[in-house]
Amino acid sequence: MKRAIHYKRVLLKLSGEGFGNNDGRGLEMERFIALAKEIRKLSRSGIELAIVVGGGNILRGAKFGGMGISRVQADQAGMIATAVNALLLQDTLERYGVNARVVSAIEIKSIAEPIVLRKCLQYLKENNVVIFAGGTGNPYFTTDTAAVLRAVEIGADVMLKATQVDGVYTDDPVKNPSATLYKKLSYMDVLNKRLGVMDLTAISLGMENKLPIIVFNINKHENVGKAISGKPVGTYIGE
Repeated sequence: MKRAIHYKRVLLKLSGEGFGNNDGRGLEMERFIALAKEIRKLSRSGIELAIVVGGGNILRGAKFGGMGISRVQADQAGMIATAVNALLLQDTLERYGVNARVVSAIEIKSIAEPIVLRKCLQYLKENNVVIFAGGTGNPYFTTDTAAVLRAVEIGADVMLKATQVDGVYTDDPVKNPSATLYKKLSYMDVLNKRLGVMDLTAISLGMENKLPIIVFNINKHENVGKAISGKPVGTYIGE
């Protein structure tokens, strides 16, 4: 039976840490496989799915930029790390019968296509999962900003931000067990309270374009599908 759809075209943001071990580092193929199985179910429901991947499990540019390495080059290395995750995710999806295309904001001719919006939209209509690599293609911008940007470009109905916790809290729930979960926030709430769920550029771009954002725990079974079907999951950020 097909899952009920609340959002037709969806942009899913996956952090690099979600592909790593319990410390968010390295590459754990079990994580890729679990995600591919969930996406296979979603692809059968008729949604159009695009994914932006991070690369923090391999290298986080902002961190290396503070260790004596040029921030520009550190961020460029981080963009390459996102391509590693994108290619492995594509291969895993295809092994589970899901057509996937990797497009990149940085030029990697032999392994990924450049981002051409018309082609990306056509791929989505043809039931291909479009995986965006390379961030925005520019240093100093996070993959959260890239995710909002791509969501706006493709006309996504919603952006889903997958995290390792249940949503947005009043404080870091790992450090503060008494922190409470927000069920719903406005863009201005996030900006004024500087909640840190996403960088301010990403939130501002989402607000300007009225893009709903749902922050949720990727590790809980079928949370992606629940969010897409309109069930209350994590924290909803909107107007």
